[in-house]
Amino acid sequence: MVGKINRKMERERRHVRVRTKVNGTQERPRLCVYRSNKNLFVQIIDDVNATTLVYASTLDKEVKEKHANVAAAKELGALIAKKAKDKKITTVVFDRSGYLYHGVVKALAEAAREAGLEF
Repeated sequence: MVGKINRKMERERRHVRVRTKVNGTQERPRLCVYRSNKNLFVQIIDDVNATTLVYASTLDKEVKEKHANVAAAKELGALIAKKAKDKKITTVVFDRSGYLYHGVVKALAEAAREAGLEF
């Protein structure tokens, strides 16, 4: 008998598979996305030095939309790009963390691209 698919485990397996190929350096750090049921979190990470360079989430005061929806993702993408420009980061590697490139993740990525990040 086939059991129920554990979606969290499947996402974690995809994330591990992606992380073997995606690695952030100081010249081109990694833009990592985490999506919970209520909020969105985005970090720009230098994996060589193991440091977070820029951080933004829907919990920040600058973000007006406080949910994990497409409108909040667009706002968050623009905010993370603005913060990255302030730190003189222009190119990144996009890490979707095992999530499908659809909906919220896609909206966040496109908003960051429109605001000036290259990936």
